[in-house]
Amino acid sequence: MRVSEIRRYPVKSLLGETVTAATVGDRGLEGDRLWAVRDADGKFGSGKNTRRFRRMPGLFRMRAVTGDPAPIVELPDGTRFAAEDPAGCRAVSEVLGRAVEIVPEAAVRHHDEGPVSLLTTAALRSLTRLCGGEPAGGDVDPLRFRANLLIDGADDGFPEDEWPGRRLRIGPDVVLRIERPITRCVMIDMAQDTAVERNDLLKALAAEHGMTFGVVAAVARPGRVAVGDRAEIV
Repeated sequence: MRVSEIRRYPVKSLLGETVTAATVGDRGLEGDRLWAVRDADGKFGSGKNTRRFRRMPGLFRMRAVTGDPAPIVELPDGTRFAAEDPAGCRAVSEVLGRAVEIVPEAAVRHHDEGPVSLLTTAALRSLTRLCGGEPAGGDVDPLRFRANLLIDGADDGFPEDEWPGRRLRIGPDVVLRIERPITRCVMIDMAQDTAVERNDLLKALAAEHGMTFGVVAAVARPGRVAVGDRAEIV
């Protein structure tokens, strides 16, 4: 198996960036979901409603990329600003139709599930067989699942289902401890970036796969990962 894609989301629930390499620490990929949109009630922007998160339609219309000292946010019209810029936050508020600010992580991590999320190309092929690929062609687009690492291998089915409790070595440095499957929500059917809106993916996972897809992992040994790195269950 090898690393096929690396994705990072500098601002939680916004579109993110694809990178060729990333540093992995105890918290996960460096800079991943380190910032988040927060409303006046203190809830963070998401595609779902929970105790901590609030669904905010419009988040997928904006993108965040890595910047120093804060991520750079791009609005639907192409305007860009630093996440800590008050004027930019006011512009995001207009897009979302509510007063928000973009804030860095504090005591509680912004991750929904855990530090690093993974998905295999085999699982994508299996889901495609269940409900069909993208309207434009090809397998179900991995960006719908916002996983940090896409692992390519020749296996069929859902190989990552067998990984919880085991370790995944990636490249010369990184070792991940696979913890559990990821329970999915309506976000996977939402239109984002090049993926159009659907209404069948979550239904298919609920009916055929316990509503889970991909796995979440903790970092057992930090280091650096790159596209093309060998990945091996140990």
